[in-house]
Amino acid sequence: MNHLTQNKDEILWQIAKERVGFKWSLVSYLIVNLFLTGIWFNASRDLGHFWPIWPILGWGIGLAFQYAKAYHGNQINSVEREYQKLKNQQ
Repeated sequence: MNHLTQNKDEILWQIAKERVGFKWSLVSYLIVNLFLTGIWFNASRDLGHFWPIWPILGWGIGLAFQYAKAYHGNQINSVEREYQKLKNQQ
């Protein structure tokens, strides 16, 4: 296996780890926020304020960034495309 192939495999491994990490974070997000919403529903819905919205929004923003990094941040072809553009400009 040459160095370039090995490097691509390492990059793909890193991308795979980030995507699996995102999926686990999404499952945790759903379970915890359903639990918090259940607490609100059973204990304090008569107060009128849906307080679980704050962890849902806060954690959701972080999850959106994690999604963007896992699925759109590491584009292997972007380096290759830039290299081809530079090569074509010569």
